[in-house]
Amino acid sequence: MSHLSHAVLRAPLRGWALLGVLGVLGVSLLTLFWATAALAEPEPLRIGSKRFTESYILAEVLAQTVQAGSVGSRVEIKQGLGNTAIVYAALQAGSIDLYPEYLGTVNREILKNSGPTDLATLRAQLKPLGLGLDIALGFNNGYALAVQADLAQRLGLTKLSDLAHQPGLRLGLSNEFIGRADGWPGLAQRYGLKHKPQGLDHGLAFEAIAAGQVDVIDIYTTDAKIAQQGLRLLQDDGAYFARYDAMLLYRLDLPQRHPEAWAKLHSLRGRIDEAAMIRMNAQAELQGQGFAAIAKEFLAAGPAPSALPASTVSTNSYWVKLTGPDLARLTWQHLSLVLGSVGLAALLGIPLATWVAPHSRLRGLVLGATGLAQTVPALALLAVLISAFNQIGTLPALLALTLYALLPIMRNTCTGLAEVPAGLRLAGMAMGFTTWQRLRLIDLPLAAPVILAGLRTATSIAVGTATIAAFIGAGGYGERIVTGLALNDRGLLLAGALPAALLALAFEGLFALLARQLRRPDQADFLAAPR
Repeated sequence: MSHLSHAVLRAPLRGWALLGVLGVLGVSLLTLFWATAALAEPEPLRIGSKRFTESYILAEVLAQTVQAGSVGSRVEIKQGLGNTAIVYAALQAGSIDLYPEYLGTVNREILKNSGPTDLATLRAQLKPLGLGLDIALGFNNGYALAVQADLAQRLGLTKLSDLAHQPGLRLGLSNEFIGRADGWPGLAQRYGLKHKPQGLDHGLAFEAIAAGQVDVIDIYTTDAKIAQQGLRLLQDDGAYFARYDAMLLYRLDLPQRHPEAWAKLHSLRGRIDEAAMIRMNAQAELQGQGFAAIAKEFLAAGPAPSALPASTVSTNSYWVKLTGPDLARLTWQHLSLVLGSVGLAALLGIPLATWVAPHSRLRGLVLGATGLAQTVPALALLAVLISAFNQIGTLPALLALTLYALLPIMRNTCTGLAEVPAGLRLAGMAMGFTTWQRLRLIDLPLAAPVILAGLRTATSIAVGTATIAAFIGAGGYGERIVTGLALNDRGLLLAGALPAALLALAFEGLFALLARQLRRPDQADFLAAPR
């Protein structure tokens, strides 16, 4: 039995190496939770923003206004949280304290009013929800539809009702506008439009219409690229669009919790006119300035008389964007999400798969349920988790990534255990091993390479999928990708995608080294062992 004993004793060493990997992942998970808890004290003022240029800038203006002249004031900005539904859910949950919103959006999209409503009524409707609406910033940013000037001239397009006579035009509208109560459904009904719009990210719309891929896009009236690209806005002759005056939507207890900050925010009342907002948008989208720098310049000097010239372009090199000061923070956040989710999935999935592996029906049921989670779109899953836990940020992102990592880990664990030769299990029984001893000394060590392959797959999935965490304020390389989409900045998109790809390659290299250490014992040892 010497050969068999030697092989069986060698196998646990490989198993302990795998357990060591899981231990590192578990410690990383605990570290992530500790870091998240540490950042929660003392409570900062939390400002949110939607995922378009203007909202990013306004969030910075709000934050710097609060911090001006204060020592030790903590302000946390959760940028690019997504569309209205996600940011509003974050506000209701208390994950943020306020964010810049628009009067028409509050009226139609949030409160679902069917017609124009005065400010006093809106405030009365928001009060039972624990929310308030105040501090009009001074500009109206409404919706409009735009076409290229030459197309408008050729077809005689001047107003929205003209579109009804041009059913062949290709409409590229933002997904939010297509689904909003005050967006496409009501607009199509008001003007009798039969078009089938194509969903298009707002940040890409200007490029799409310039390339001739679409004919009509929805725009915000303070968009900087309207003049730059010579677009013509179609007159709302049916008076469909309401006013979208920019204001602050906030939690009603905010003035009591942060009285000094609230008093400072009142200094912004009426300070930002439409020309100033267009200019700030142009600084970001055409000149490539950072949101924080734009806000600082505005607060220091006030609005300039006109927007930037149309020829202004970004001068920031790709290298500057790639190696920006946020790289270390984003790397830590992304790494924590990946290690935390894969570690948690391993700690849950391997024991569960080990338990169900011998039972075919139960195994099929559990793996089927785990596989079902893979079919749920990532953003939809995040929305469900935000609603379930009543918060945004790290927790729902971590849980979503854990659910996506479970299937490859559990499936490979079941496969690895099924491939353990029955003769070796019988040999363990003959040596007097208990079920736990046989599992620890024979089954798991021999299945370790296959289990490791599952961890490898789960980690690759997590590195890529973790970029969605930025949509709900959990950080990571997705922050750059989301911002790049909002600005239609390819350099910034690549500055987020490239580090994620390099991180995935680094994990592949690490797992390749671990795989060499977890090779199966030479089956010839067992075959040669005397019976």
